[in-house]
Amino acid sequence: MRNHKVALLPGDGIGPEITAVTKSLIEILAEKHNFHIDFEEELIGGSAIEKCGDPLPQQTLDTCKRSDAVLLAAIGNPKYDKLPRDKRPETGLLNLRAGLGLFANLRPVKIRPALISSSSLKPEIVEEVDLLVVRELIGGIYFGQPKGIIETDNGQRAFNTMVYSSKEVDRIAKIAFDLARERKGKICSIDKANVLDVSQLWRNRVNEMSLKYPEIELTHQYVDNAAMQLIRSPNQFDVILTGNLFGDIISDEAAMLTGSIGMLPSASLTNNGPGVFEPVHGSAPDIAMRDLANPIAMILSAAMMLRIGLKEVSASEDLEKSIDMVLEDGFRTPDLSFGDSKELGCKAMGQEILKKLHTL
Repeated sequence: MRNHKVALLPGDGIGPEITAVTKSLIEILAEKHNFHIDFEEELIGGSAIEKCGDPLPQQTLDTCKRSDAVLLAAIGNPKYDKLPRDKRPETGLLNLRAGLGLFANLRPVKIRPALISSSSLKPEIVEEVDLLVVRELIGGIYFGQPKGIIETDNGQRAFNTMVYSSKEVDRIAKIAFDLARERKGKICSIDKANVLDVSQLWRNRVNEMSLKYPEIELTHQYVDNAAMQLIRSPNQFDVILTGNLFGDIISDEAAMLTGSIGMLPSASLTNNGPGVFEPVHGSAPDIAMRDLANPIAMILSAAMMLRIGLKEVSASEDLEKSIDMVLEDGFRTPDLSFGDSKELGCKAMGQEILKKLHTL
């Protein structure tokens, strides 16, 4: 029997609810496909602040480092917004990414056939959407130095530094080009090279990388135009390559093509060591503990973990098939509820997916 170690980070808000549903499904899949997962649960974000005073305790980072994969739910709560920056939940997430060297964030955006009517865009605009955002994750303005808030003769002054090295651009570009080979062979690199020197370096290095991949069609768009094109004609995109800040914004916009950010998974990877698999959405503290959360993005993140992190491809396929079958039957969580759909809570949605698993 194959054995895997997974660090489980439920986090905050709806995190524990969607984690419980997802864990139960993984355990059934493991039994069905003859492998075993040893889950080791740890604290991160607000829950870690409450118990340890640190959004990323050293024990959590150590557990993640010795795992085969990390499954993270969500972090954050507005009640922590007044804490010093280094003590906020979001800093714990950034430190986790930096601590594991997770430089490549993959966010697939694919329309589930049963959810075409849930999108705010016309069906003919979104029905064939199948794109992948490849976002650089541990560089750019979120990590650049110097940064801070200082006192001046004219009052406070705040500043952040957007910085990329050629090495950082090259390694994320290689990931994107390799993935494009496995898809439709198209990359759109998004930057702001008309006004930002750092984006000009980005564009130059991506162009240089493209010489090694003559079979890949490379195009460039400025980020403001790309944001418009994602709404106007999303089918033009296959692989979207971009930096940390632009990727953060563009990937959330792309998520809404599917009808709900509660449908989108992600994987954050490094060249060696465990990846982190997590839903794109936040912790939604306003609906926490009310059984209203949509667990599908978390479950799809688990499917990515099974496929990419643990190489359990058949189990991943079964999980995705089960989700599609449940959606085709008309079951929806409140964020997706529409017309005559059958509305379910978080736990009940998990149960319906479990029923489908048993039929495969």
